[in-house]
Amino acid sequence: MAQAGNTTAHVEGQQHPIGTYFKVWGLLFVLSAASYAVDYYHLESYLRWSLILIFMMLKAGLIVAVFMHMRWERLALIYAVILPPVLVLVFVALMTFEADYTFFTRGAFFSLGQ
Repeated sequence: MAQAGNTTAHVEGQQHPIGTYFKVWGLLFVLSAASYAVDYYHLESYLRWSLILIFMMLKAGLIVAVFMHMRWERLALIYAVILPPVLVLVFVALMTFEADYTFFTRGAFFSLGQ
């Protein structure tokens, strides 16, 4: 006979289907194989680095979304974690364009004296 004061509620965390994790593991394997294929086929220059960075970002996004459970979090928490690195990448891109402009401007200025 159960007593009213002695009830303990067993609260379980949210369970996600294991198939989701297997699919993500498979996708991570495919992305890693594609990343290694870039080196295997000796791709060069901007194509090589673009593909490596794209595969790296896709793998990191999958890991953060599924294994760190960000996919199931509130939007405010997602923005708090994801937005700062995205803004850093935007600022790095802006400074890259600024550096290129400065480099080419100096090259044009110094080549005029010759």
